[in-house]
Amino acid sequence: MNYEEQTEITRAVIKSAVLMLEFGAESILIEQTAQRLGRALGVDSVEISLIPSAIVLTTLKDSQSVTTTRRSHHKPINMSIVYDVQKMTIDAEKNNNLTADYITTTLKNIEPNYYNRWLVVFMVGLSCASFGYLRGIDFNGFFVTFFAASIAMIIRQELAKKKFVLILTFGITAFFATAIAHLASFFNISSTSNIVLSASVLLLVPGFPFINSMLDATKGYLSMAWGRWMQASLLTLATSIGIIIAMSVFNIKGW
Repeated sequence: MNYEEQTEITRAVIKSAVLMLEFGAESILIEQTAQRLGRALGVDSVEISLIPSAIVLTTLKDSQSVTTTRRSHHKPINMSIVYDVQKMTIDAEKNNNLTADYITTTLKNIEPNYYNRWLVVFMVGLSCASFGYLRGIDFNGFFVTFFAASIAMIIRQELAKKKFVLILTFGITAFFATAIAHLASFFNISSTSNIVLSASVLLLVPGFPFINSMLDATKGYLSMAWGRWMQASLLTLATSIGIIIAMSVFNIKGW
């Protein structure tokens, strides 16, 4: 294997790793997938270093090594991308004739699979209302929560489509979710308005980043764990600020 061939393999492997990092894969899964893909393409080993904003990757073949670095950009969590990269890696392991060019072309053609927008809105509204029901919300409050959470999800989708900074998206969405939920007490629709207020913003809980940060910490990826935990904490802070502003503007009492 000459240097140019190894360079192409290195580029293909790190592109797959960056895709998985950007769309929310666990750190150990990124490392294992990169190593498996590298070996399938003919290198002896793959060494990888992960931080939340970049990947440094080295491929080794005999006494020859190639190192490259790629920056990652935050994108919405999408496990279909992670699945497609893993499936491609399994195909490369089964078929020894696959080349780095084929892998690169396949990666370029991978597109995220999204659920129907209105199905997501309906399910998010229903889930938030259901959480409220578990806390003892009344009948009217259930539908106010459903309405508030659904509208909040539409706002979040629109802001994401316009590529707003994620922290601003969470803050603005929390503001409007709280304002709409306030209708329950303003018009005396529900006797459990405090539950309506809290349940309507549950769609903004960054559960996936928190879970990934804990998994990374327990498996030795401390820099990734801290980065993901900090990102999730900032999103939580933005949500809290949006709620506080809405409560101040509309003079909302209690929670």
